[in-house]
Parts: sequence; C-alpha cells; structure tokens
Amino acid sequence: MLIAGSAGVGKSRLAAQALAGQPEYAVVRALGTETASMIPFGAFAHVLTGPPRGGENLLRWAARHLRERARDSELLVSVDDAHRLDPASAALVHYLAESGDARLLVTIRSGEPQPDPVTALWKDELLERIELPSLTVAEVGEVLAGALGGEVAGETVRHLARVSEGNLLYLREIVHAGRTSGCLAERDGRWHWRGELSMTTRLRELVGDRIGHLDQDEREALELVAFGEPLGTELLAALTSVHAVERMEARGLVLTVDDGRREHLRLGHPLYGEVVRRDCGTLRARRRLRMLAEALEATGLRRREDELRAAVWRLDSGSVTDPAMLTSAAKLAWGRQDPRLAARLARAAIDAGAGVTAVAVLGEVLMVMGDADSALTALRQATMDTATESERAQHAYSLGVNLAWAGADAEACHVLDLAVRTLTDPVWRQEAYVYRAVTDCFAGRLSGAAKALASARACEPMTSRGAAHAASLGAWVDAYAGRTERSLAVAAATLATVDDWQHEAPHALPTFLDALCAAQVFSGRLEEAARSAERGMGLPAAELSVTGFGAYRAMVDRLRGDAVAAVRWCRDDMARLPAGEPYVGRCLAEHAHALALLGRPSEAEESLAEAVELTARWAFTRQHVLHAAVWVAAAGGDLDEAVRLCLTAAEHAERHEMRGSLMFALHDLVRLGAPSERLAALAGQMEGPLVTLLARHERAAGDPGELRAVAAEFERLGMLLYAAEATAQEAAAHRDAGRGTLARGARTRAWALAKRCPGITTPALVELATPELTPRQREIVQLAAAGLTNRQIANRLTLSTRTAANHLQAAYDKLGVNDRTQVGRLLAAL
Repeated sequence: MLIAGSAGVGKSRLAAQALAGQPEYAVVRALGTETASMIPFGAFAHVLTGPPRGGENLLRWAARHLRERARDSELLVSVDDAHRLDPASAALVHYLAESGDARLLVTIRSGEPQPDPVTALWKDELLERIELPSLTVAEVGEVLAGALGGEVAGETVRHLARVSEGNLLYLREIVHAGRTSGCLAERDGRWHWRGELSMTTRLRELVGDRIGHLDQDEREALELVAFGEPLGTELLAALTSVHAVERMEARGLVLTVDDGRREHLRLGHPLYGEVVRRDCGTLRARRRLRMLAEALEATGLRRREDELRAAVWRLDSGSVTDPAMLTSAAKLAWGRQDPRLAARLARAAIDAGAGVTAVAVLGEVLMVMGDADSALTALRQATMDTATESERAQHAYSLGVNLAWAGADAEACHVLDLAVRTLTDPVWRQEAYVYRAVTDCFAGRLSGAAKALASARACEPMTSRGAAHAASLGAWVDAYAGRTERSLAVAAATLATVDDWQHEAPHALPTFLDALCAAQVFSGRLEEAARSAERGMGLPAAELSVTGFGAYRAMVDRLRGDAVAAVRWCRDDMARLPAGEPYVGRCLAEHAHALALLGRPSEAEESLAEAVELTARWAFTRQHVLHAAVWVAAAGGDLDEAVRLCLTAAEHAERHEMRGSLMFALHDLVRLGAPSERLAALAGQMEGPLVTLLARHERAAGDPGELRAVAAEFERLGMLLYAAEATAQEAAAHRDAGRGTLARGARTRAWALAKRCPGITTPALVELATPELTPRQREIVQLAAAGLTNRQIANRLTLSTRTAANHLQAAYDKLGVNDRTQVGRLLAAL
C-alpha cells in the first residue's frame, strides 16, 4: 500500500497502527529525511552492512541484505515520507515492489515533488494508493468526543474543525493547548471552547516547521496575506514581489481562490496566519496594515467591501482620521452580519466625532448582541443631537426596535408612529413602517404587522433594502398566521436574489430563514425545515437579529421521535446565544419539551422555569413555553393539568393569530385523549397538508381503520412519534371493540414505531404498555413512577389518600408489580 496525504493528516500514525502486532512479518523501517537524502541508501543505512560482493548489482546487494534480515519470515518494508528519499533508496523501494521480494507500506506527502521511482510505485500500479483526506466536520466531532470522553458542543466542533481544517496533528495540539489554557473545558456535562486560539510552543514549532525558511521578500508577502486575507492578487503584486508569491503558492503556503469576479490569495492553513501575525511586532504589524490600506485606497475603493476592509486596516494600524469612513464601514459590517466588528467600528466612529447615525448603528448592533440596556441609554442620550431628517429617521428606527426588543411595546409604537407622521421622504417613511411591523410582530399583532407592511409598500419607490425587509417580514407573518404556501413562495422568490440585497438588508436573511422554518414545520416538511434551521445556525455570527434556530431544529427531531437529538440541538444553540434573550428562552422551552418526552420531569421543570421569564415579552417565543408546559405536566402524570395548559396554549395562539401554533395545541388535545373538535374549522383557515392530516386524526377517534391510515401518513411525513401514538390509539379502539387479534397486530406495529422513538414516553404510549389499567389508574401509576407519595398524589388529583392508595394497589395487581420502582422500570421500558 501507498498512503498519500498532506502533512499532519495521520499517514505515519495509520502506517504504524497497521504494522503493530504483525509477528508473522520481519519489519524493516525506513524514514525519508532531508539529511539522509544527500547520502546514497541514506534511508536504509541503519540496516545495510558489509560491502557488495564482487560485481554485485547495488540494488540486488541491498535487497539481499534486507531478505537476510528477514530469515524465515516474510519481509515487510515500511517507508515513511518516501518523497524525501535519496535516489538510491527510492530505486531500492521500486526494485522491491517490482521484484516482489517484500511487502511494502509507503507514505508520501501529497503535492510534494517525488523521486521518479516513488511516483512509479502508484502510477505503474505496483502499489495501491490510498488518499488520506483531512477530517470532515462530523469526523472531527467523533474524534473529539472519543479523545475528550464526552459530548462536545456543536459550535466547538465547528470551530476546531475550522481552525485545524481537519488536520489531525494540528487538532491534537489545539486541543492540548485549549485544555492547558482552560479555553477548552467541560461545563454542564459538555465540552466547550471559550476564548481566543491558544498557541503553545509545540504548536507554534509544528506550524513554523511546516512554513519553513522564508527569505525577506517571501516573509513580507506572507505577512501581507496574513493581515489582509483574502487579498487580491493585483493588490499584493503592487506591494511585493510576484516571484515570491509564486514560490509561496508552489509550497502551499498561499492558495489562489477565484470568487468569479476577482482572484484572491488566502493562506494555505488558518494556523499559518496565527503564527505569522504573532511573529510580527506591534510596529511592523501596523506598518503592514497601513501598506494594505493605502494600496487599497489607491485603487479607488471600487467595491463595497473595499471600503470596509480599508477602514478596518486603518483602525487596526492607528491611522484612521475620518469618522464618516468608520460610520459607513460599521453599516457595511452590520450588513455582512458581523455585529462584533460593526460595534467596534461604530464605537470608533463615535470616539472620532461621528454623529447620531453612528449611535443608531451601534444601538441596533448592541440590541442583537444582548445589550439592549446600553443601546437604549446611548440612543436616549443622542435624542437631542438629531439635526437632519436622515438622522431623525435612523435614530427613531434604532430606538424603536430596541424598545420593542426590550418589551417596551407602547413606547416603541409611539416612537415609530411619530416617525411615520413626521418624516417627509418616502424612503425614510417606508423604513419606519417596516420597523413598525417588526414591533407588531414582537407583540403578536400579525394583522397589524401586515397592515404596516402594506403601508411600507405604498411608499414608492421601494428601495432594495426596504423591499427585502418587507418581504422577509411578510413571509414571517404569513408563516405564523398559517399561510404557509404563500410564505414559502415569497421566501423562495426573494431568496433567489439574495446576493442583490443581503448586504443592504442585514435583518432580512435570518428573518426569511425563521419564516421558512415555521412554514415548513407547520406544513409538515420536516426535512426542508431541518435544512433551513441548520442554515440559520450556520450564519456568520451567532448574535443576529433572529437567532435560536436550534429550537426549530429540535422541533423537527422531536416530531420525528428523536428527543435525544432535540435536546442536543437546543444545548448547542443555547451555548452560543447571548444570555438573557428571548431566543435563548425559545431554545430552553424546546429543551424542556424534549426532556419531558424523555421522562425527565425534574430537569424539564428547571428548563421551563428558566424559559418562562425569558420568553414573556414576545408572543411567538412565549408560545414555545406554553406548548412545553403541557408535556412537562404530562410527564409528571398530571393529565388534567396537561389538558388545562393545552387549552391555555391554544387560547394564547388564537388571540395572537398564530394559527400554526394553534394547530399543534389543538392536536395535543387529541394526543392527550381530549379532542376539542376544532381542527376541522382550522383546516379551512390554514394552508398546507399537515393541518388537514391533524384534523383527520381528530375525526378518527375510535375508528381503527382511519387511525391506521392516519398513522401511515404520519410515518410518510417522518413524524414517527405521532405515527406511534395513532397506532397505539388504533390498538385501543380494536380492544374496546373486542377484536383481540386486530388489537394485538396494531400493538405490535405501535411497539415497532415506538422503538424508533427511543426513550420517549407519552400518555398514548403509556396506555400501549398498560392496556389493562383504567385512565385514572394509569394517571396514578405515572405519578407514583415520578416519585410522588400517596398523599401527594391525592392532593394533586383531589382524592382521599385511601382512594389513591386503593387505585395504586389495583394497578399493581393488574401489572404484576409490587412497588413504585418496578412501575418506573415498566414505563422506562418504553
């Protein structure tokens, strides 16, 4: 075999593992090095002794020596880094392969010049070549979990995969450095990375060795790329030696990337930049940044990102003087969904003497970074500084949306309504209406939001920014209002032109993705919803105007019957979101919901309690809490309370026109055995196939044939939990009708579906496990399994203690168990 791959991917380790424990072979190991490459047979000098026989061919002499060492065993020659072999050693390896005198295990570094005999090994098919790639993100996650001995947060996996680029050697050193510095630590049962990348001496030496020796012009060029990547090839050519860049590209230190319009240069690996930048002193780093800024400014800043890059280089080099440049760059950074950079630039602009516009940008950015209090303080202080209509408009937008974000609905409406009345420019009024629609969305006034958006569209001409924001909010309103097909159509049409408006309308893309998640979940398109949620989680920064996509990703897995994965998605998202925000509450609510389904009521109650306060200010986030509370109560065995909470969730959704949420709340009544017979009417008000199916499930109560058909449709949509519950209801319907054989068949199918929903317990599945119990006995058994005493059960259900005890004993007799522990084991078997 010949194993090829880049440096550090694990070629040598794989070869060593393959050689371990092979007693039937006589193993000869050789290593290609730069030093030994200057000596004939240098790689094999340690095993070749004695002069050749008279007139003996040197290759045959060397091969004879190796065979003699093997004696009666089969010879296996392992050659590491064969691309560094001297000509004689390379020829010997080729001779052994061609003659069949030995088995060979050879490693080479991809992309490096190789001696012709080594190249011939795989070109002439003397050895099979295995290309060992870098690890994928998923493989990095597996490696980290194995090495650290526990679950690793998804964001941490993605971060370490990004900085290591899947290089196993670098990954190992980064993990070691992170654990040593404390950046990588276990918190709440999961491993998280917090802070900057740590560069230990060993990691710096490894990366430095890979970079190798640089002459003066190569070092200058590499430093410019390190500080400016991605750097235009023309820009770099104007600053340094083209030949030096070509030499670095040949060595893999820089890569040429074509973005379709320009050619850029990037470093060959992210760690090269860490080492190169740290090796620069402060003064040299500033000089390099000034060189980049001056060179880019000399081109006329033809592209939007040119202005942003020049401003950042000026700021980092300490040479910025123009506050307007910083303000414009802050807007551009915000448009590129980089709130941290936008905040830094906006603060620098304010310090440099910029006006209200910079304060307005900073206000919006601080809001999504979880610091609305500081944003409101800065905006209120700047109120009297507004002089032009442009400043008044931007100040009003930022103040209004911050107030809405903070839950000060009445004041937010006042600020934005005043802006609508007093602004004269149609463009500014258009924007004011859009922000007014945002306020209505937060407050759960979907009709009001739709009306505000109609007013925005009437303010012609519509700007690309205004059109994108209006379309995204319109899609969001339609999704939550149950107009899922319309929402999906608007989103698809507008997202097709995302490159035209993305940087102008920073809120629009995450809002569209949130709308897509809602519309796809509410219409039963689970696979599409999963992709939209993951796309949202993969946006450039966690601190966006719309976040908490992990909640929707968790909903998808919950509906699929995979509550364990739902818990994991929520925890991943909660780990990266700004603390104290409603979107964190949305994830906490879904976390509680999944834990409740897994029969972990105590943990679910803790998550739910934390979520209640965070989600209270917005109607659409609070709905997740109300929905989760139903199943937390059910997990505790209190089905009466679960039904009551279900009606509360339905009333809240109906009051706020959130028909998608209303659909799930009404269907939960069906799952709890207390259908309201309202889904049929709702199906006439909503779009999409799911509401029709849920209404059909409601009508199918007691009809085993229809329940079986409903279950099959649930299974087709991937909603395995619902399919299992409907099949369990089919079994109960057959049993009640005295059709024992059909009941047993349905139970078998229900169990098969339930086993595909590992760990999940719901009332329908509990009935499947305990068909001989009455509903009251089943309720008391669940409370007992949850750890409640007879007195606590009696108080919960408004019974006497004696009655509760009698019910429990009757249940024990039917189930053939003796105590609460055995009941708990029975239910856990689900």
